[in-house]
Amino acid sequence: MFQVQPYLAHYKINVKNEILAGLTTALALVPEVVAFALLAHISPLVGIGSAFVICLITSIFGGRPGMISGAAGSVAVVIVALVAQHGVEYLFLAVALMGVLQIAVGLLRFGKFIRLVPQPVVYGFVNGLAIIIFMAQLEQFKVPGADGQQQWLQGTPLLLMLGLVALTMAIVYLLPKLTKAVPASLVAIIVVSALVIGGNLDTKSVGDIASINGGLPTLHWPQVPLSWATLALVLPYSVIMALVGLTESLLTLTVVDEMTDTRGHGNQDCVAQGLANVASGLTGGMGGCAMIGQTMVNLESRGRGRLSGVVAAGALALFVVAGSSLIEQLPLAALVGVMFMVVIGTFEWASLRILRRMPRADVLVMLLVTLVTAISQNLALAVLLGVVISALVFAWENARRIRARKHTDAAGTRHYEIYGPLFFGSVQAFTDKFDVQQDPAQVVIDFRESRVADMSGIDALHKLTERYHRQGKTLHLRHLSPDCRQLLRNAGALIEVNIQEDPEYRVVTAE
Repeated sequence: MFQVQPYLAHYKINVKNEILAGLTTALALVPEVVAFALLAHISPLVGIGSAFVICLITSIFGGRPGMISGAAGSVAVVIVALVAQHGVEYLFLAVALMGVLQIAVGLLRFGKFIRLVPQPVVYGFVNGLAIIIFMAQLEQFKVPGADGQQQWLQGTPLLLMLGLVALTMAIVYLLPKLTKAVPASLVAIIVVSALVIGGNLDTKSVGDIASINGGLPTLHWPQVPLSWATLALVLPYSVIMALVGLTESLLTLTVVDEMTDTRGHGNQDCVAQGLANVASGLTGGMGGCAMIGQTMVNLESRGRGRLSGVVAAGALALFVVAGSSLIEQLPLAALVGVMFMVVIGTFEWASLRILRRMPRADVLVMLLVTLVTAISQNLALAVLLGVVISALVFAWENARRIRARKHTDAAGTRHYEIYGPLFFGSVQAFTDKFDVQQDPAQVVIDFRESRVADMSGIDALHKLTERYHRQGKTLHLRHLSPDCRQLLRNAGALIEVNIQEDPEYRVVTAE
């Protein structure tokens, strides 16, 4: 149930720090969303307008105070083909539909499944995103050549750019050792910008990417035919964008939870992300999600509440409406330096230190997710691969652990005591433990330390029962947990097994 006072408390957490953190985050957002908009072949103003809408709505309604959302590169990669082949109007519809899907995921409470993502996958995801952020900054070291192609900076312009980046990184690193009264990133941007503008230094600025002068987003219904053909066209893009957006948002939420030692609400954030994308699509914007780089800038600037995100969104709007001429003069070197420090802070260096201590399968999963994230920038695919491989490794390890201890009692009945789960991976090993030919007429399988987990296990029991039956022998199952008995009763029309009821015992996992 929604409670007003706890919600409003998120706006009262150290207001000065929140405002300064929001301003810093907004400055870091500008070149990123402009670059992502250009990547998707749409106007930079569309990217900034989308970032304003998405950041504002998720900051107000999201499940993770302090997390920054905007027009993200992971979503931009998905929409390139749609925009190039069909135009931006189809993009707006796809973004709105993406939001509807995300709202449905949140309302159905599917956000909880993020708990199934193993730690090596989270490490790989974070490291992959750090690499993506780093590679994106390298584009700022390029300029158009005489032939119109992008070329690397050389000579004095390159040395000047590198020097300003190094100065920015030094300020961000050293200033917190002297004072934490103001965000180090904001001070670094102001100092380097004053040096460049005051000294009239010739280096790349935000205005060299694109102009950000314009107005705020307004209501815009997508100008496309409302037909099943249109839905069939945009739905695949919407599904992929929704999955990519929720994957990055929920995993970023998990990372922020760990950093702040607090807990966000995944399902609430799914709904908020959906509302934001519906609003973005219906105001002529591109899709977005949580942005781990800008979130780290906000956290490092001590933004912990909702106010920092609201201020960041408001600052973006102010930049576009009234401050474009000033923002366009900001040197890209200052913003690149800040983002390089974000890369250093985002990358899980601990994952490298414990590399030799981690199981080989976990190392493989982490490296795979990192590479797939960095190369394809398809976060949903990378995480899905990591989860699937982790699940297969888990199934294999548990399949190897099934054991059987056997003995014959005074009445001549053979007892098999099973240890470990009976499921699709352990069926063959389980079946091989029985000597149907040599066993006596009465055989008991004791599941006190085991459980039947799936249909493959049920089928294995059915086939084993038939094998004993063909030999004129009877097989009994004992000490099944209540859920295992229910599983067998549900399959009663398909299998035939003998269950010995024993009210004096319970399976350990059922207690």
